[in-house]
Amino acid sequence: MSTSKNSLALGGQRNKARSLTDTNLLLIITIVVFFVMYIGAIVFQGEGFLKPQTFLNILCTNAALIIASCGMSLVMITGGIDISVGGVTALVSMCCAVYLDLHGGNVFVAILIALGIGLAFGLVQGFLVAYLDIQPFIVTLAGMFFARGMTTIVHSEPFNVENEAFVALKDTHIIIPGLGSINRRGDYIDAYIEIGVVVALIIVALLFCLLRWTKLGRNFYAVGGNQQSALMLGINVRRTKFIAHLLCSLLAGIGGFVFFMYVGSGSPAHATGMEMNAIASSIIGGTMLTGGVGNIIGTLFGVLSLSTIQNIVSSAGFDDAWWTGITVAAMLCLFLVVQSVIMAKKKK
Repeated sequence: MSTSKNSLALGGQRNKARSLTDTNLLLIITIVVFFVMYIGAIVFQGEGFLKPQTFLNILCTNAALIIASCGMSLVMITGGIDISVGGVTALVSMCCAVYLDLHGGNVFVAILIALGIGLAFGLVQGFLVAYLDIQPFIVTLAGMFFARGMTTIVHSEPFNVENEAFVALKDTHIIIPGLGSINRRGDYIDAYIEIGVVVALIIVALLFCLLRWTKLGRNFYAVGGNQQSALMLGINVRRTKFIAHLLCSLLAGIGGFVFFMYVGSGSPAHATGMEMNAIASSIIGGTMLTGGVGNIIGTLFGVLSLSTIQNIVSSAGFDDAWWTGITVAAMLCLFLVVQSVIMAKKKK
């Protein structure tokens, strides 16, 4: 009896150590890197980064990317990928813009349109990946091309939306008391966030709870870790993959409307490269491309880290696009190396 108890205790300690090594360690690394970068920005780039509104502006600018990256993390945890999120975002923005501005629509129906587009992509792509066993990269690549093409068909020219109800919603700011600052004239300016930030943070909280405390969340990790073991445990692997892709595309639809609220316009060029930024944010946040490891809080900090390094490069005077690309590539390589080291230790 004592031997069996010792074995169970040893197994529990090993599981805890493995959890720390995989998900939690990567999360800690991501958070530490973000704070080091942000403190470095304050020290070397001046007091602009010290103002709370600067940090809040990062959230406002990247609210849609946070939502899309969370969906990407769900798919990557199951061992898949979805590169259609940028195209879905652009299609949602254009469809909502045309409906509101050219057809005199209302905001509520526009939200339903965004959800419907995301749901449609999720159903089709999830079915092809999960039940027809087509590679997710190929399926979502086709989805990306289709979404981009449909965006141009809906309307080929960029334009701003002047629908009064939408403009009022877009310009709505939520004041954060006590975080304002004094400008150069000596006037007090309130700190604020936009509605999209609230939506993004609510989604982060919901997905965190989903992955941490629900059976579906555990199934995501099990399928991404080892599909054969998941099957032996009685997990419906096909359904789990289908739900992951469905949620990812649905979140891309929500993120598309949040992006639309931020830019206030429709354009075929909207959200170009968002899928790559979402993948990069997920990896920086500790989600492994091989599946089975990831954390939504880490994804949030991955987006913040990505945006912070871009702001640092821009503030340093390197406004050319390639400097930002080089810096992001360096960060990505660093985190991939860290993940490789962790995986090597896990195998040992």
